[in-house]
Amino acid sequence: MTIPDDRPGAGGPDAGRPQVSQPQAGGPEVGGPAPGRIRIVVADDHPIVRAGIVGLLETSSDLAVVGEAADGAQAVELARSTRPDLVLMDLRMPVVDGAAATAGILAELPATRVLVLTTYEDDDQILGAIEAGASGYLLKAAPQDEILAGIRAVASGETVLAPSIAAKLVARVRAGAPGAAASVPALSPRELDVLRLVAQGRSNPEIARALFIGEATVKTHLVHAFEKLGVSDRTHAVTRAMELGLL
Repeated sequence: MTIPDDRPGAGGPDAGRPQVSQPQAGGPEVGGPAPGRIRIVVADDHPIVRAGIVGLLETSSDLAVVGEAADGAQAVELARSTRPDLVLMDLRMPVVDGAAATAGILAELPATRVLVLTTYEDDDQILGAIEAGASGYLLKAAPQDEILAGIRAVASGETVLAPSIAAKLVARVRAGAPGAAASVPALSPRELDVLRLVAQGRSNPEIARALFIGEATVKTHLVHAFEKLGVSDRTHAVTRAMELGLL
């Protein structure tokens, strides 16, 4: 199954019509527990695209869709009422766009993770979503297995960036002003090694194997890097380190 394109006009005659839908009878109760499953709100203004995403998620027994939203305002409302583990967020939506909705959700529910899933890869869109607090940015053209793996990684606290998105961030940083790294405490060589692997989308176990260290040591290096960079999560650590020319 392929997730349909979400370019303007691709969603059919009711693409822009506000809609909030809940799971059908027999599914997990909205706002209630779903033991062992990742509880997800899907936010996309194109009903055909949204149906394709939901259909993909329903193929995995460890994922549970607890609500659907057709615009950013509804995404915030649903997140508030269902308290999901993760919101799968499109960017260009009516009423409130995805970046603003992401910021609104995380302001109220800091434990909820947001993974952007969109067609758009403009620099401003990418940076806006990351600055709003998104933990990942994937394109709808990505293979289905990559999307599902990204959802699981973000829900577990990891950071996920599509390769083309990571390349754009690197290019953007390289075009910025040099010499900013002197304004922050120096990161150790091992902390930089860990951050480079985080920037490649590696999980903590993968980083531990690559560097021949324990997972607890990886976490310690990340905590120290966060403190030095003045950030609190992996996405912003990588972005900040790139901005400062450290990677």
